Amino acid sequence: SVLSRYENQITILSDYLEEFPETDEPVWILGRQHHLNTDKSKLLLDVSARLWFTYRRKFSPIGGTGPSSDAGWGCMLRCGQMMLAQALICRHLGRDWQWEKHKKQPEEYHRILRCFLDRKDCCYSIHQMAQMGVGEGKSIGEWFGPNTVAQVLKKLALFDEWNSLAVYVSMDNTVVIEDIKKMCWCPGQSSSVAHSSAHLHRGALGQNKNTAGLCPAWKPLLLIIPLRLGINHINPVYIDAFKECFKMPQSLGALGGKPNNAYYFIGFLGNELIYLDPHTTQSFVDSEENGTVDDESFHCQQAPHRMKIMNLDPSVALGFFCKEECDFDNWCSLVQKEILKQQSLRMFELVQKHPPHWPPFIPPSKPEVTTTGAELIESTDKLFELEEEFEILSV
Repeated sequence: SVLSRYENQITILSDYLEEFPETDEPVWILGRQHHLNTDKSKLLLDVSARLWFTYRRKFSPIGGTGPSSDAGWGCMLRCGQMMLAQALICRHLGRDWQWEKHKKQPEEYHRILRCFLDRKDCCYSIHQMAQMGVGEGKSIGEWFGPNTVAQVLKKLALFDEWNSLAVYVSMDNTVVIEDIKKMCWCPGQSSSVAHSSAHLHRGALGQNKNTAGLCPAWKPLLLIIPLRLGINHINPVYIDAFKECFKMPQSLGALGGKPNNAYYFIGFLGNELIYLDPHTTQSFVDSEENGTVDDESFHCQQAPHRMKIMNLDPSVALGFFCKEECDFDNWCSLVQKEILKQQSLRMFELVQKHPPHWPPFIPPSKPEVTTTGAELIESTDKLFELEEEFEILSV
């Protein structure tokens, strides 16, 4: 509790000190340009609309006997949640959707928020992410890096039928266009099978029956590119290309920070990065009986933090969202024009064909299970049995 109070005090002090300076330079936030001298209020509204996930306390113990708070270890998981939440906002509400305090929000918004509540039956909860991380070699309570969080999100998305994302995590600093299109073009799905993502174990074990026939449909793409932009410090040659990524309309920002200290970077001003900081400990919030969520603590309502880009740890992960194939094609064109053609030392590679020396690309799919999962879970005992089966499949 002492640590929590200290973190909250530091956050409040930092917010007070980090008001934006008077400048004519544009501010870029996730593909949108703002000018401080003419529309500072719009900039702050844009920042506060992002879902802000922080440390929480007093949630049910992870795994039944594990920690009931992620303070001190869950910051990168929270940043991963923020990046994914931004993708879901873009998917269902659009990039220009705005949040206003005490204003009624659409059902899709509350449904997105319920995906991330700190409960074991929410598909992207701290519980699910920490337990899925065990399969990536991370013990519950151990700090994650950007690549590990990306791999965890990729696995959990397979069980999320409502959002139906294709999550592609690049290998060896290389994005393969052929592989992404193979993964995103899939048989169409009827909306009737879009079960609530707030019940992962029920939906995850269900068979996704395709009642819409075999008509192909583009699966919305969450593209994550883990990178190492230097050895001990970021190499200055990458800075301009890194900043260009925040200008792209497909931008979901970046995961990174400092050793054992993760931030969610959403934009930049000059040579300073703008980020949301998860290092504030708040109490667990659950959904109401009507399915809505008291959401005020999930939005940062002060000026965001800033840090000099040269202070960034070189281990980062870029995120992009492409709802339609044309969005992805446009992203490829922007990468070629703004990042690859102008760089002597490239931040990452974009190639058309699958490299022949790589193992064959097989689009990830949900593990097959014996139960249909369609039955209503009547008791906690039954839920525990299904949870154990899910954990075995995840290892």
